[in-house]
Amino acid sequence: MKNKNLHEAKKNKKDEFYTQIGDIEKELAHYKEHFKDKIVFCNCDDPEESNFWRYFSLNFEFLGLKKLIATHFETGKPSYKLELMQDVNGDGKVNGLDTIKTTLKQNGDFRSPECIEILQEVDIVVTNPPFSLFREYVAQLIEYNKKFLIVGHMNAITYKEIFPLIRDNLIWLGTNNNQSFVFETPYENTLPANKKFCEQKGFEGDNYVKVPGINWYTNLTHKKRNEEIILFKTYEGHEEDYPKYDNYDAIEVSKVVDIPIDYGGVMGVPITFLDKYNPEQFIIEWLACGNTRASAPKEILEHLKYLSHKDDRGGCGVVEGKRTYARILIRKK
Repeated sequence: MKNKNLHEAKKNKKDEFYTQIGDIEKELAHYKEHFKDKIVFCNCDDPEESNFWRYFSLNFEFLGLKKLIATHFETGKPSYKLELMQDVNGDGKVNGLDTIKTTLKQNGDFRSPECIEILQEVDIVVTNPPFSLFREYVAQLIEYNKKFLIVGHMNAITYKEIFPLIRDNLIWLGTNNNQSFVFETPYENTLPANKKFCEQKGFEGDNYVKVPGINWYTNLTHKKRNEEIILFKTYEGHEEDYPKYDNYDAIEVSKVVDIPIDYGGVMGVPITFLDKYNPEQFIIEWLACGNTRASAPKEILEHLKYLSHKDDRGGCGVVEGKRTYARILIRKK
């Protein structure tokens, strides 16, 4: 039930989920040094309503931006773009009043040749891409070697197209993850408990929805990524707390806080580990999950001594015949 809004969005391609300004401000506060003299592109927004556009236009001078661009998607007809780069009205400052609106030749889809041409000229992309197109959207950013900070669901970690990028440190999580976001949408919220939550947060009406498990995905460095997890549990003498998998040469660690300080082998940890992952402290081997096992290179499976198991549903970890949730397989450096 808790992810019903997300699943319905994917099923029906209802991808208009508008991020609240407070959530944007909370995350962007950690990246100020990355934006000086940079061109920022918000390419999955309704820019005249977008809180991403609002944030960057209000903070244009504070961040020292060179230029801000946003494009609007319009089904079946040409759309428009907004640009902000200099004091147009002569009031001595650069803000939303200096916005230039230009008609596009195409519909503003991020995959259109026109938007790809804009993408190639920018430095950083910041937006909330469509949930149903997340894989394709990230692939484009990687193809064009762009810096980015984007909103996505926790489940994206398990996508076979996304996890290898995380493992290879091409993508990592931002600073505020596994959060329940209240999104504004043009769709009616039909979940009573969901509506009550939104109202408690100060959002009243039928066009607000709660979506749990929201992450920020980025390739911009931030201080949290350099913090080490403080380990205090021990494996020796407590082996019964760390059962071995039936189908992987690894031990099960059901909580990140329980990672033992004295174990040098492979460990399976929850995907929430990525919120605390420091690549200088740990190495990610692979993901024990049905979505990614089939795409795992043969040498990785051999290294992990993977054995097909009747209860693993395509690659999930199995402990004493019982399948676990998705587990990231790690070891200490």
